[in-house]
Amino acid sequence: MEEVDLLASEKELYKKGITLIAGVDEVGRGPLCGPVVACACILPKNYSLEGLNDSKKLSEKKRDKLYEILIKDTIYGIGIVSPQRIDEINILEASKEAMKIALYNLSKKPEHVLIDAVKLDIDIPSTSIIKGDAKSLSIAAASVIAKVTRDRMMYDLDKIYPEYGYASHKGYPTKKHIEAVKKYGVKDFYRFTFSPISEIIKEYKN
Repeated sequence: MEEVDLLASEKELYKKGITLIAGVDEVGRGPLCGPVVACACILPKNYSLEGLNDSKKLSEKKRDKLYEILIKDTIYGIGIVSPQRIDEINILEASKEAMKIALYNLSKKPEHVLIDAVKLDIDIPSTSIIKGDAKSLSIAAASVIAKVTRDRMMYDLDKIYPEYGYASHKGYPTKKHIEAVKKYGVKDFYRFTFSPISEIIKEYKN
């Protein structure tokens, strides 16, 4: 199998004299609770970091290790959109909003933005890359930082509500998670428009 050059998109931009390139990705579209978290990440030119790939393909231990290196080596911004806002505008729009906030929170304005899958209405030239977290090193870096940031938020929730099991499922709709919600109730950090949370709320009201 041919190895993918994860800097291919970045190198095309380097040829045009563009070096401040931000990769943008989000995590947390699927969970029943908690925020959606995005990261915008600018890597040094021709950056390399062994093992850096799409965060979903990495073990938690490996992600944590890469995260500690990336937050020192890169310029990055985080965007967080609450479950209440997700319910208000829908998860796709909330993901885009988180990405825009992440870009706004960068200490330097990028010259070009590489985005995983979606198109953003922004005043910076951008390229949307399908499965970008597996094709662009900048997006892969953003996916790792976003994932670790969100996971740590869920660990904090787990300390307050251990009966829900957030440390293991991170808010995703596992059987154990749904059973815990039915048993202990829907907290205010849940996404009320998401199934089966919306159905559970209706059951409580009846």
